Amino acid sequence: MPQPLRGADLVMRTLERAGHRTIFTLSGNHIMSLFDAAIDTSLDLVHTRHEAAAVHAADAWGRMTGKPGLAMVTGGPGHANATAALMTAQGQESPLVLLSGHTETNQLGRGGFQELRQAEMASHVAKASWMATSATSLGLDVAKAIRIATSGRPGPVHLSLPSDLLDAHIADNEAVWPDAGDFVSAPVALSNAAADAVLNIIASAARPLIIAGPALANPAGRALLARLQIATGVPTCIMESPRGFNDATLGTFSELIRRVDLIVLLGKAFDFTLKFGETPWIDPACRFISIDPEGTLVDRAARETGARFVFGCVADTHPGGETLIHRSGERTIGKAAWLSEARAAFSARPASWATLGSKTPGKLHAIEVFRTLKPLIERAPDTVLICDGGEFAQWGQSVLPVPPRRMINGVGGSIGSSLPMAVAARVAEPTAPVIAVLGDGTFGFHMAEFETAARRGLPFVAIVGTDARWNAEYNLQVRDYGRDRAVGCELSAPRYDLVAVALGGHGELVEHADDLTTAFERALASGKPACINVMIESIPSPVVRRPA
Repeated sequence: MPQPLRGADLVMRTLERAGHRTIFTLSGNHIMSLFDAAIDTSLDLVHTRHEAAAVHAADAWGRMTGKPGLAMVTGGPGHANATAALMTAQGQESPLVLLSGHTETNQLGRGGFQELRQAEMASHVAKASWMATSATSLGLDVAKAIRIATSGRPGPVHLSLPSDLLDAHIADNEAVWPDAGDFVSAPVALSNAAADAVLNIIASAARPLIIAGPALANPAGRALLARLQIATGVPTCIMESPRGFNDATLGTFSELIRRVDLIVLLGKAFDFTLKFGETPWIDPACRFISIDPEGTLVDRAARETGARFVFGCVADTHPGGETLIHRSGERTIGKAAWLSEARAAFSARPASWATLGSKTPGKLHAIEVFRTLKPLIERAPDTVLICDGGEFAQWGQSVLPVPPRRMINGVGGSIGSSLPMAVAARVAEPTAPVIAVLGDGTFGFHMAEFETAARRGLPFVAIVGTDARWNAEYNLQVRDYGRDRAVGCELSAPRYDLVAVALGGHGELVEHADDLTTAFERALASGKPACINVMIESIPSPVVRRPA
């Protein structure tokens, strides 16, 4: 006899009907019915060791695939753990849906088990956040969450699911199943007239620059920008780092930007990463254009730049770029020399880096690690490269090529997401190399995900730079307060490689540059989640400047 339909079944079957197959999760009382309901679907529950790790994994899934990553956690403390990780996805404009269990509706306000104002808590780091109120319409709630996460500027969405609604039995004729159209919104196009206006303003500028937001930091987005650059002859870049003009990927950008006379923001929020458009970082005569999915952000750019704001309109980023390409047609904007200069600036690196090396026996300079790794990634352009925050990873971002599938910690500036992201990357990409770059402080956030990866048979290579220090914070303290007032930054130097082994992975300890290549090859060949623990000198992150 068929079992009666429950609210939990409605949720999980709705996800299955929408084409989803993977959920990153951690079990708990409030969502046990969802785990049970998943058994009768094709959904794969990848259960992690911390709720924040489930969100970071879903974030990576969204960035890699363009489809919303799904994270599912229990209510109360599980939700609280997960919510903090939403800020990284929000800053990086990653489509994601967080499904959180919740206290029963008949216990709200009465001190129910793990009762928490979950929707309110998540609302500050999500595009939308609400609690379901009806068992029969749970499918519509799920479809709405997916639609909001993927429409306009992508981002995380939270939906709380009270456990009594999940346990409720629903008659077949009462269940409301969403239609295909409930999962998507029609994109907001850039009109031909608006595109022509933008292109005419670009043509009037001597040194224009198109800056894209993090939503284009994926294979489809990078390809779009490359085509837009060819079509318009205008240099393009993605601003996705919390270091803004000092993004290690962008070479001498901080010097180039001073010469720009027109900035076109294509889905890029006007914020601190742009130095708020202020002098001396940007020429006071530089003009601004904003094409953005959100009218409030167009208004912000106009308000902040005043008379320098020359055009703004609401349009989704991808369709907006496509329309600019289409309307460019045969017109010649004629910026070849400026394009060449800009590209040279983005790729500029000091000549001295070719021979830069360690001065400390038994330790490597960070650049030696990435000089060795660079040709290995160049030979495998399908590599998934994940660079966490911190000084060590900044050297990686500056030295390593940028494959189409590169992920960084993002505008939010948090650290610690790289290991759960590597787990998700391997689920999404079964064959290409998956490489995570992180420091030893960062390793401590989610080291237990090596067990997740080993349990699930998900190999990747994590390269950990160990200098026994919270080095980014140390350098800030030295800069602002003096070396004798640096405090709370020192770490020990555990054998992180052996930690990985203890959790079911593979480990390598590297103390000499000559040993790195073979260690990397053994790690790849191990077929396990691997940690290459590299002992490094404690040095600041790179800042690229043109020779005086």
